[in-house]
Amino acid sequence: MNDTVLTLAERQNIESGPWFSKLSPALQQAIFARAVVRRLRDGVQLGSRGQPAEMWCGVASGAVRISSVSLSGKQITMSYMEPGTWFGDISLFDGLPHTHDANAHGDTTLLCVRKPDFKELLDQFPELPLALLRLNCRRLRLMFDLIEDLNTKPLAARLAKQVLLLAKSYGIAQGEEIRIGLQLAQEDLAQLLGASRQRVNQELKGFEREGAVRIEPTRLVVLSREKLMAIAER
Repeated sequence: MNDTVLTLAERQNIESGPWFSKLSPALQQAIFARAVVRRLRDGVQLGSRGQPAEMWCGVASGAVRISSVSLSGKQITMSYMEPGTWFGDISLFDGLPHTHDANAHGDTTLLCVRKPDFKELLDQFPELPLALLRLNCRRLRLMFDLIEDLNTKPLAARLAKQVLLLAKSYGIAQGEEIRIGLQLAQEDLAQLLGASRQRVNQELKGFEREGAVRIEPTRLVVLSREKLMAIAER
């Protein structure tokens, strides 16, 4: 395989992404023409907090973990960027350093546009700034939802909602079951939810007793989306 070219599946992930797919064909082709492919092994760092931003990236396969370290030295995971998701534009817009660390989670392929090419695209395609504005509005709404959930919902409801989101983004249907393809330890889930691994473990065991999920080493299998949705609404 040519490592500098996306596979058909990777290109499909980019083209079918909810944001990229709404761009004009001309802009899509211009992005592909200026982008370079980067293939990263698990754990490779793309950028760190405080560093200047150099690239705008779309995830073609795998995942990118966005995280930071608290004052006490605790690792805090903010989110996982899934295939079809673009990131890195905020720092390129305002010229300020990265606000978080970004690392490959599993083997990951990115489509990256260098800073000078990103600025050229902004100048040549007036639709791109507006499209990025809509993208950041969506991010802001999701952040508000997250803050609301954190302050109003119990851990079980927030965990059930997170598992449903992971199943939507990384789910692999196997009959009536949905296996979450993203490899996550319970500590990873705990970081996403701002909870302890022990609490998350207790809640997942409760989900398992209710027949909503099956717990496997570094994997979760959704047995009933309906039961998870019911838990998420409690």
